[in-house]
Amino acid sequence: MAALICGSLAFDTIMTFEGRFAEQILPDQLHILNVSFLVPGLRRDFGGCAGNIAYSLKALGGTPLPMATLGNDGADYQARLNRLGISTEFVCEVSDSYTAQALIMTDRDNNQITAFHPGAMMQAHITEVPVREDIRLGIISPDGRDAMLQHARQFQAAGIPFVFDPGQGLPMFDGPELSAFIDQATWVTVNDYEGKMLCDRTGLSLADISRRVQGLEVTLGAQGCDVWEDGVKTWVPPVEPAAVVDPTGCGDAWRGALLYGLEAGWTLPACAALGNRIGALKIAQRGPQNYTVILND
Repeated sequence: MAALICGSLAFDTIMTFEGRFAEQILPDQLHILNVSFLVPGLRRDFGGCAGNIAYSLKALGGTPLPMATLGNDGADYQARLNRLGISTEFVCEVSDSYTAQALIMTDRDNNQITAFHPGAMMQAHITEVPVREDIRLGIISPDGRDAMLQHARQFQAAGIPFVFDPGQGLPMFDGPELSAFIDQATWVTVNDYEGKMLCDRTGLSLADISRRVQGLEVTLGAQGCDVWEDGVKTWVPPVEPAAVVDPTGCGDAWRGALLYGLEAGWTLPACAALGNRIGALKIAQRGPQNYTVILND
């Protein structure tokens, strides 16, 4: 069975700042902010939420179906997906746009500043969720605004359970729109910052949200994960990584594991525990799609 992964495919330009952002940005001078960071480390990776989640799910033995758009410069990404054995059936090319680009700068404390050019992602609404027996579940991760709204309605109409994963796309939506997403979704997953914003915009508490879906997962980075079910919170402890190298794509790696567990019929805490393990493997490697999944049990 397959999981339909709606979201972005993007090229990530990763820059490493050897200092701390907090030491370079003066809080009382933000109104005239004009700073430059020396970044000795620079590389380009394959990224985007749909690509990263698909990589994680495939590495675990799942069958990901990324649904996304690439620009006229996306041939290398298409070829990479083919090499990984990931279907490109639902990957479309937008010939008059560039592929989405993320410019990510990380400091020595793993804080990040990101600039994102959406490019072809803004045309992601040209894709459509199909009604197919082999598609067992899906996820809506950050994508074009119209695409996220449209795909949620299509998942619901097709009777396909899905995860609502708003991520950095959350600010695009107001309270009523986010409430509608929650009611359409089967599960919701956010990090702790996004969880606070989701609550602020909807006027709902985390417990309230969990009562409107089958489960709410709040990732906490190095502190593990909170799983909410019917108003009850269960803490799932973190996994100590071999090294802390690069946090880029850790959340997406976690979400790939979530899909794997959901498709296998696991409990949500078990899904979260696997997610924490995969996140620990990812953070020990540079780039969002350069880690290897080796599980000893």
